Amino acid sequence: MDNKDTAHSHLLSFLNAIPPVDFCCVYGSTLHSTDSGKSTMVDYILGVSDPLQWHSENLKMNADHYASWMVLLGGAKLITNVADKLGVGVHFNPYVTWNNKMLKYGVVRMHDLIQDILNWESFYLSGRLQKPVNMLVDNLDIETINSVNLRAAVSAALLLLPPKFTEEDLYAKICSLSYMGDVRMLFAEDRSKVKKIVQGQFDLFQSMYKPFLEEYEGMKMVISCFPYLLISPHRGNCCKWY
Repeated sequence: MDNKDTAHSHLLSFLNAIPPVDFCCVYGSTLHSTDSGKSTMVDYILGVSDPLQWHSENLKMNADHYASWMVLLGGAKLITNVADKLGVGVHFNPYVTWNNKMLKYGVVRMHDLIQDILNWESFYLSGRLQKPVNMLVDNLDIETINSVNLRAAVSAALLLLPPKFTEEDLYAKICSLSYMGDVRMLFAEDRSKVKKIVQGQFDLFQSMYKPFLEEYEGMKMVISCFPYLLISPHRGNCCKWY
């Protein structure tokens, strides 16, 4: 078994410690090529059909994953209500120690996940899925559904870019979409975060977006001028792939 298979098996093994899920992906620094072997937090998104039932079961298995006050004051019902009514439908358990690793995981209702992907209702998870992720469980074919989200991200980025830009510029603009309006970017986050994400995962961005850029090229709605990508002056929503 090579290192990639070993890492994949390790990520999957956490799912044995929690109730079953319909969707699971990992994201963030775990996928960053330069972080290999470093002690980084592993970030999971878990999609479930019924968060109330799922949290009820998980509290029996992993009560220590949750904030103690939430467990004492309301348990699964409070956890679900806070996520639905005060948040964007996602409950996160951060700083979970498992198998000598630090991780955090967010739990979302599958219906809410799909609606955000298709309609950008909160642009929280849809924005996350515009960046590279490693899908470990996909019972409802979210990968295919997410193609709507990726195509929309390309279109939005092209509307925001100048007529002449590089491939890296395109991915950086796509990556930055979910950070627009995020006040953390003003004082709490690394100002060069987007650049680091794109440069560290450039090949993954290419594999995600190449089909959509080739689709635009096939529609003959672009012009090209190596080494740049250029928006057609007549069809301003597409660009050329290199």
